[in-house]
Amino acid sequence: MNEIVDFIQKESLRLFKKKISKKYVKIKILPIIIHLENSESKKVLIGGSQGIGKSSLIIIIKKTLEKFFNKNVLALSLDNYYLSKDERKSISNKEHELLITRGVPGTHNIKKLVNDIKRFEKNIYPINIPLFDKLIDNRLNKYQKIYKKCNMLILEGWCCGCKDINKNYLFKNINSLEKKFDTKYLWRKFYNNKLKKEYKLLFNLFDETIFLKAPSFKYVLRWRIKQEKNNSSNLSNSKKMSNQEIELFIQHYEKITKWMLKNYSKFANIVLKINKDQKITSILKI
Repeated sequence: MNEIVDFIQKESLRLFKKKISKKYVKIKILPIIIHLENSESKKVLIGGSQGIGKSSLIIIIKKTLEKFFNKNVLALSLDNYYLSKDERKSISNKEHELLITRGVPGTHNIKKLVNDIKRFEKNIYPINIPLFDKLIDNRLNKYQKIYKKCNMLILEGWCCGCKDINKNYLFKNINSLEKKFDTKYLWRKFYNNKLKKEYKLLFNLFDETIFLKAPSFKYVLRWRIKQEKNNSSNLSNSKKMSNQEIELFIQHYEKITKWMLKNYSKFANIVLKINKDQKITSILKI
């Protein structure tokens, strides 16, 4: 067990420049990995707000399971299944102008994602994973080809596991974006209908859901600003998002994020409570 703890410490430092204690690894990270190793779940869903640390956690989980527990993990991100800029433009022209912005349900290629999951279930390879570049806000014309057969699939995404929103909360304006640009609720009705149908069918394909719970939505803005600085450190100022632009951008995600924070017990099997420093403080089984 000490060898595993040392490995996680070294990988965290090497990949993310983060120093974590042995105690933290043993109490907060290792139990998740042991659970997944002992579980009969072959398909695991991981949800949580923007910038909370889903991708980093999954990389550590994947590497540890593969090195020490004889697992081959297919790790997918909902982000890679975003529709192209042209596809979103087409939808926004038909449905609502806010759908030009990636994020909400209805801006992903769910048909392709479900097909890739079915290929995993049937052991059909290669699986061609689409690639999306957030810096240019568009899908790339190439794929990551997975040839090696996998015995576990993990899908992570900011809205993974979310149930549709009740009408009282859906039609309540909670930010300036909704109040100014969605006066007839068409945008909200569109993405909520997607949650009821395509996304529900997608999420139901999974054996269990792990949810990373932020302390509150206000930290999402802080984390997203930090994430933008890290991702765009080598970009010119003209290509970087300002703090004001990020604040407007995350308003697209606000309603669903807050809904998930209030209703996680309705969809999650395991909840990882995350503090303002993006560290796990407790693990709850629902």
